[in-house]
Amino acid sequence: MRQPGWAALRQWGADATRLERLAGGVANDVWSVRVGGNLAVARLGTRSDADLAWETGLLRHLDRAGLTVPVPIPATDGRLFADGLMVMTYVEGRPPETPADWRRVAGTLRELHRLTRGWPQRPGWRSSADLLHADTGTKVDLRAMPAEGVARCRAAWARLAGRPTCVVHGDPNVGNVRVTADRVALIDWDESHVDVPDLDLVLPDNAAGLDDQAYDIAAQASAAWEAAVCWDDEYSIKRLAEVRPVPTR
Repeated sequence: MRQPGWAALRQWGADATRLERLAGGVANDVWSVRVGGNLAVARLGTRSDADLAWETGLLRHLDRAGLTVPVPIPATDGRLFADGLMVMTYVEGRPPETPADWRRVAGTLRELHRLTRGWPQRPGWRSSADLLHADTGTKVDLRAMPAEGVARCRAAWARLAGRPTCVVHGDPNVGNVRVTADRVALIDWDESHVDVPDLDLVLPDNAAGLDDQAYDIAAQASAAWEAAVCWDDEYSIKRLAEVRPVPTR
């Protein structure tokens, strides 16, 4: 039987304890926890088991390949998630602050993309190319957007169509990156899915070094994605305003 809410944490041991709520967006309840005497992070949400299996499999793959990511901590029965709950290692570090920091972030994102070429899509998700024809996918529901806004988003995504895909982190903002002197860590993989890598590379001061045209294409597609994925709050409306109107013939 599925255990309700945070009662599921008992599956990581009788001494597993919640400590402090962390920023985790609107989709999840995220806390620092103590498990087996060690500091960790736990995320409780409503994602399906198939979705969580994809995410935990990805994180273990990236950890084995040498990227610094939160690593799933098994429950006492060996499962990597239970009843919508994931427990992961705590990642130390500070947010990126300087242009040099962000260039290191760009390098880490490109390594993520290299390591996941040909990766299967996250269950239930759609890529930007899929949404040229599909209306829904996980948190995206284009039917809820104004038709003119949908047309603008699709025009932006069409400029990426046909490019190779890989796993994108999906939200590499300052709050989801931790840097130290010797490594860059990416945290909060809740938005990760398979898409065109350029969507990850719209970074402060163009840290990824995209040329003017590539940056414009990526920036427009990224703004369209963020508008669609959280429509219609204040932030999504602001992002949609950044997507250029479709030229009339």
